Amino acid sequence: MALTVETESRIYRGLRTASGAAAHLVALGFTIFVAVLARPGSSLFSWHPVLMSLSFSFLMTEALLVFSPESSLLRSFSRKGRARCHWALQLLALLCALLGLGLIIYNKEQHGKAHLATWHGWAGLLSVLWAGLQCTGGLVLLCPKLLPRWPLAKLKLYHATSGLVGYLLGSTSLLLGMCSLWFTTTLVGASWYLAALCPILTSLVVMNQVSNAYLYRKRIQP
Repeated sequence: MALTVETESRIYRGLRTASGAAAHLVALGFTIFVAVLARPGSSLFSWHPVLMSLSFSFLMTEALLVFSPESSLLRSFSRKGRARCHWALQLLALLCALLGLGLIIYNKEQHGKAHLATWHGWAGLLSVLWAGLQCTGGLVLLCPKLLPRWPLAKLKLYHATSGLVGYLLGSTSLLLGMCSLWFTTTLVGASWYLAALCPILTSLVVMNQVSNAYLYRKRIQP
């Protein structure tokens, strides 16, 4: 028996709501899990994985899901209110990432280790720089009069697309970090693969939520 359009729409919205809820839980759970593994305060290095997972796994995931009609925790807020919460979360994520980057640079200097010697290092640096540019772009959207010649709809589309790319860069950096000597010696076997699924799952959900709920809507606007 064929499903009606209304039924299919309900199923689709239900799946998006369920996947969004899973992304919220996974992002938070992964961050807590990394904090338990790293034991922040046990060493200078221990703060690096905690701050980076807090930034790219939890805060950025929440910042991007703010605008999702099915998964946002702030659906009762106005569009303007959600935009300000999004920018605040992104700013917190950037501050955590900068602090995490600064600490790992200082830690490597203390131990005489080379900088940017791995793909993880390069991906992490690029992710932090990209996050900085995104926050700057978000500030422009909060004050559109700074670029009066650019249509606001196009600026939002470019910002959303760039933000999605930046989020995927951050998730890639997390995955590469999980291939590091510290992580692979701390976590082995099936647990490692389960942990690696966390940034992959949140990335898939965020890609779906952003592209369907935001990018597609902007693309079809005249």
